[in-house]
Amino acid sequence: MSSAIACSPKTTRAGVLLSPSGRVAVTSSVIRESTGLWKNCPTFPRGVNTDMQHLPAPIHHARDAAQLPVAIDYPAALALRQMSMVHDELPKYLLAPEVSALLHYVPDLRRKMLLATLWNTGARINEALALTRGDFSLTPPYPFVQLATLKQRTEKAARTAGRMPAGQQTHRLVPLSDAWYVSQLQTMVATLKIPMERRNKRTGRTEKARIWEVTDRTVRTWIGEAVAAAAADGVTFSVPVTPHTFRHSYAMHMLYAGIPLKVLQSLMGHKSISSTEVYTKVFALDVAARHRVQFSMPESDAVSMLKRIP
Repeated sequence: MSSAIACSPKTTRAGVLLSPSGRVAVTSSVIRESTGLWKNCPTFPRGVNTDMQHLPAPIHHARDAAQLPVAIDYPAALALRQMSMVHDELPKYLLAPEVSALLHYVPDLRRKMLLATLWNTGARINEALALTRGDFSLTPPYPFVQLATLKQRTEKAARTAGRMPAGQQTHRLVPLSDAWYVSQLQTMVATLKIPMERRNKRTGRTEKARIWEVTDRTVRTWIGEAVAAAAADGVTFSVPVTPHTFRHSYAMHMLYAGIPLKVLQSLMGHKSISSTEVYTKVFALDVAARHRVQFSMPESDAVSMLKRIP
């Protein structure tokens, strides 16, 4: 997950641009600070994916613009995110370098892998907390996880326990395409000796063992501690970070990677495409801004033009 930004003269281990003073800038100020650092980066040819022509140019960059997980114009992506924050109805998300930076401040492997699971799968927090070892297939070449999709109307009731109400489950498969994540997940299972089954102390029955036996509130505490540790080290984030922030970040990351909207709908477990389209509204801001549509002309020329009309 950690990425170095090849075109900048100085980066942190997490791949976040450093300002001239040495202070990490993951906030909107990085847009200004990074302009000079990125001006010597090579220009990459654009390959058009016909399914994604409605999305902005950063998605179409070729293979390895810098060493980010997805080849995008990072300063432009930050500027776009800053624009979208003005609209309360648009999702609040982090970009890949920001997520990697946040994970850097989560030293505990079990905690880190839960947050990495939210980031790599787009799972809702209750869906992630319900996962067992049996839900993962880590066999190459196509490792995946099976998520039990909780319907929206029952999500709040199940959030604390991390369990799905009976009769309310549908399932979706999400590919695990990041080799680092798969490797770290295998390491966690082996190191922490996470069992397949566990005896329920209350009922005495043997049940599938959840990997993370914690509540939503505990996860929020973990995130808060990571954000605080980052702040103490000079790293700040422009958006409040919650478990759901990782879901929004996953969706935006997949769109930047060129994943078609209908495919993303399936991966996110959205019943309606309209729920998925909210993410493309962010890119609509970019498309409009890039066209630079002009509305004014010299007033005297306009008057002369009208006078010449018979």
